[in-house]
Amino acid sequence: MPPNVSRLKDLAISETGLIFDPGTGSIFTSNATGVAILMAMKEGKNTEQLIASLLNTFEVNENTAELDVQDFLNQLSSAGFAQS
Repeated sequence: MPPNVSRLKDLAISETGLIFDPGTGSIFTSNATGVAILMAMKEGKNTEQLIASLLNTFEVNENTAELDVQDFLNQLSSAGFAQS
């Protein structure tokens, strides 16, 4: 399921990984990789662009970047940030 980008745009994300959802009042934490993915998603980047963003930001290979993006998208889905 694709992420609900309109809902993601409402999130407040700190550089340290604190994420606040004003719609629910929930607070989450994430590592630097998750923050980078969320920030790119808020900009409307697609999956391939998210992977490219990780490759440009972190010292990882393409396989690791792909796995990180897919894992994080799965976590977003579990947290309710996916369209039905």
